Amino acid sequence: MREKRRDNKNRILHNGESQRKDGRYVYKYYIMNEPKYLYSWTLVPTDKTPRGKRKGLSLREKEEKLQKDLFDGIDTIGKKISVCKLYEKKNNQRPNVKDNTKKGRKRLMRFLEEDKIGICPIENVKMSDAKELILRMKEKGIAYQTIKNDKRSLYAAFKMAIKDDYIRKNPFDFNIDEVIDNDTEPTIPLTLEQEESLYSFIKNDKSFSKHYDDIILIRETGLRISEFCGLIDSDLDFENRLINIDHQLLRNSERGYYIDETKTDSGTRKVPMSEKAYEIFKHIVDNRKSTDTIVIDGYSGFLFLNRNGKPRVNMDYDYIFSRIVKKYNNCHEEKLPKKTTPHTLRHTFCTNWANDGMNPRTLQYIMGHKNIEMTLKYYTHPTYMSAKEEMERINKQKQFYYQFTTIESENIRNYNNLCELLPKIKMS
Repeated sequence: MREKRRDNKNRILHNGESQRKDGRYVYKYYIMNEPKYLYSWTLVPTDKTPRGKRKGLSLREKEEKLQKDLFDGIDTIGKKISVCKLYEKKNNQRPNVKDNTKKGRKRLMRFLEEDKIGICPIENVKMSDAKELILRMKEKGIAYQTIKNDKRSLYAAFKMAIKDDYIRKNPFDFNIDEVIDNDTEPTIPLTLEQEESLYSFIKNDKSFSKHYDDIILIRETGLRISEFCGLIDSDLDFENRLINIDHQLLRNSERGYYIDETKTDSGTRKVPMSEKAYEIFKHIVDNRKSTDTIVIDGYSGFLFLNRNGKPRVNMDYDYIFSRIVKKYNNCHEEKLPKKTTPHTLRHTFCTNWANDGMNPRTLQYIMGHKNIEMTLKYYTHPTYMSAKEEMERINKQKQFYYQFTTIESENIRNYNNLCELLPKIKMS
């Protein structure tokens, strides 16, 4: 009979187990006929780790964990890939994304490569590790919204790993607000008084009056600024008073000017022109000097040009607004919110229509939002007055209904009384 294999403490070793001359324990197993190995300095949990050696799970604990993984169908090789490799694999599955998304991916990958979590096998990443990563990102000065987007990307990568049977749990399955506070400065829509004061200031200022029409149109259309910058002659349907939105104009250091699709599929839409927008658009088109000097990705006839005859883009209007707000606040006791940008006017547009009672689905379409939650959560800002007016409107409806039903009830009673009286009259 073959003698059982023993370790240096004369303990019987299981099948596949052995001990090297340096005292290290080894477990040999096979995956797809290829030999794989587990290593540990201890055989069982009660063994003491040799002096100078790193502590870890005993060989038997690792074997038990391995058997559980195999029983559950966990990929014992896949679970050992690093966080960076997992994130790269996830991105490779969807390569055709917008430029901003590509930049965001590169930035996050650089951060992961420099952070200790990047080389960590995904099987070892715990929820506490993921939360600590969020804190380190915050310490590095990364903005809350950027961290939130990065967390969502990593959650998606680990979700893919779960579906591929690499791991069982998603370490990024938690609410980010459990870890860091949202310190994002909110975009506050302008009040009616602020709007009137601001537009009057711009119209009468020597430096900024030339931008008056542009700013009024941004407010009147509610477009994203990149959609606004991309407007060309053929986008305007004056007969039906519609603005056709199916592209946006962007510019960066790598590509220069370029035309891109709308932010989402819902961004492709037709936006009605207000009377004021119609008049300004007609004035701009009728008084243009040239429409075909600039061609970008096949598009020409851009409506809003800078002093060099090139189309304006996001950063141009951001700069214009920063100068306007700075000068306005220096001249007025009641200051505009610190974060007053072209996007503020989009918020203002949406908020005012919402407070005027526009159907949320209609407003969602006009804004080009992918889902109704975006319209309701981020762009509607109910005020005390709007809440008061809404309550008064509902109370009036209730009062009218009560009066109507009271009158109807009285009429019904009178009718019934009349029906009872008529036979008696006839008999007499």
